[in-house]
Amino acid sequence: MSGFLRNKHLPHDPVSHVQIAMLVAIGLQLTLPDRFSVGRYVVPLIEVLLLIFLSYTTPKKRTFRSPLRRLNVFLLIAISSAGNAYSLGVITSQLLKGQHLTDGRALILAAINIFLTNIILFALWYWEMDGGGPGERMRIAKYEQDFLFPQHHNEDYKHPDWRPLFVDYLYVSSTNAMTFGPADTKPLSRRAKMLMLLQSMISLVVVALVAARAVGILN
Repeated sequence: MSGFLRNKHLPHDPVSHVQIAMLVAIGLQLTLPDRFSVGRYVVPLIEVLLLIFLSYTTPKKRTFRSPLRRLNVFLLIAISSAGNAYSLGVITSQLLKGQHLTDGRALILAAINIFLTNIILFALWYWEMDGGGPGERMRIAKYEQDFLFPQHHNEDYKHPDWRPLFVDYLYVSSTNAMTFGPADTKPLSRRAKMLMLLQSMISLVVVALVAARAVGILN
């Protein structure tokens, strides 16, 4: 009973945080040049509709299990990730084929765009994957989660029932993209390690190949 009472005071993971972050990602997608994007308005429209549905498919309870909501989220993240991967693939393919690219400024802006979108999308992947998603994560023990946060290291931490929210995963995604490895939050499961590895590899391609080539064009 005491555990149940403590869980009642756990912070709720607001859907609005995810929606704001995803709207930023959609805005970034819309600013990409046509030659680097897929489905100029179709894909963003689908993403916006899925964002709206998320408000209705997400239960209001702190702990929940909703297959419909989970399908909603996975479709949203998968479609957005596919669009971002397509943009990176087009730019990389042009560079590797030696195609003549003279607009270094546009290439740099596209690289920054893809890099920032990548951070948001992987934050969403981590948020939905860790411990079975936000609803399941509120009830399971910390050792059943996919990530070990600093607040979980110390058993004497003053908030023993602390649970990560979306902003915590956004921080994890940002540090992993910028340093090519985990910072203070450690991946525990193999799927978390593989997902972080994939994000680091994508970031490395964006920084080492695309951005470097763009700077070379400008010089």
